[in-house]
Amino acid sequence: MSTTTTATSDDQLAVTERTRLRRMREKGSHRRADLDAVLAAGFLCHLGVTVDGTTMVVPTAYGVDGDRLYLHGSVASRSLVQAPDTTVCVTVTHVDGLVLARSVFEHGVNYRCAMVYGVPRIVTDPDEKLRGLRALTEQSSPGQWEYVRQPSRKELAATSVLALDLAEASVKTRSGPPDDGDSEDAALGLWAGVLPVVTTFGDPVTDPALPADLAPPAHVSSRAGRPTDAR
Repeated sequence: MSTTTTATSDDQLAVTERTRLRRMREKGSHRRADLDAVLAAGFLCHLGVTVDGTTMVVPTAYGVDGDRLYLHGSVASRSLVQAPDTTVCVTVTHVDGLVLARSVFEHGVNYRCAMVYGVPRIVTDPDEKLRGLRALTEQSSPGQWEYVRQPSRKELAATSVLALDLAEASVKTRSGPPDDGDSEDAALGLWAGVLPVVTTFGDPVTDPALPADLAPPAHVSSRAGRPTDAR
């Protein structure tokens, strides 16, 4: 277990050996607001866990509710049941652009990334499991939880949800133009800049089993053409 070296405040996350910023510290942050912003902008994470000496990285949906990150259990939960008290690393990354410089050495990526460490627990309380599933659903599709049928007791019992505290985390971001605008390479007369990356939702595609006159609900249709990180 990492040793905490900095006390947590309302705005700052505690710094541990795992979250201490060693390289490119100017791009890093331990502000809780920065963590919240990165998590709020997405709904897919990568869960890294070591089981029986083998490292697994599992893409899975997530949702945030207060100080907890909820993950859909699936394959990861079975592995964690076999390896209790296993520390995991959850990573959420958004790519905002390719940084195309005057030299290959200065090329890079504009991004926002959060890494969360901790020992997750399997959620067994039915009420908390419902909250976790609601957070997962609303994270990716706000308004969907109230629109559709919610889980039955049987479905709830068959579903695994993991809860991970947000106490140990760090954030790194990179934005702006290439860093070689004032270097010797600036005299080469080559184009340099940023090629933005924007992921958007397309138009809803109706299930062919539905009646032709059943339109998508407003909370779905209104997201067409909008960036996936817009709320």
